[in-house]
Amino acid sequence: MSSDLMSAMSAAASGLRAQTVRIRVSAENLANADTTAVTPGGDPYRRKAPIFRAIYDREIGAEKVKVTGTREDTRPFTEKFDPSHPAADARGYVKMSNVSALVEMADLREAQRAYEANLNVIEASRAMMMGVVQILKA
Repeated sequence: MSSDLMSAMSAAASGLRAQTVRIRVSAENLANADTTAVTPGGDPYRRKAPIFRAIYDREIGAEKVKVTGTREDTRPFTEKFDPSHPAADARGYVKMSNVSALVEMADLREAQRAYEANLNVIEASRAMMMGVVQILKA
């Protein structure tokens, strides 16, 4: 039984690490949501998203999640008419980041809830292990 609990704790801990990366990437995206291109015709900050991969861990007998990197969002940039901006192109348009604050806030909320769920698994597993120890002491 304790190996099952340890497997659950290990899988949940990998989920905690993955959600931490997801929160960090979303925070980075939000911080760059209003950026523009630096040079005329250049590209501004492009939204990033973490890449998750399920990995079976034979040692614990459970699947874990691992962040293998990030990918850039290929959605097009929005353009804003501002001929006085230093990064404006010949038409007077400035490329704006493809980050949507609404999408990032929703992603942050989802990551927070997933983080809390994984934390609850760890706490419940720990409580069960402590209960087993108390039973064995008696």
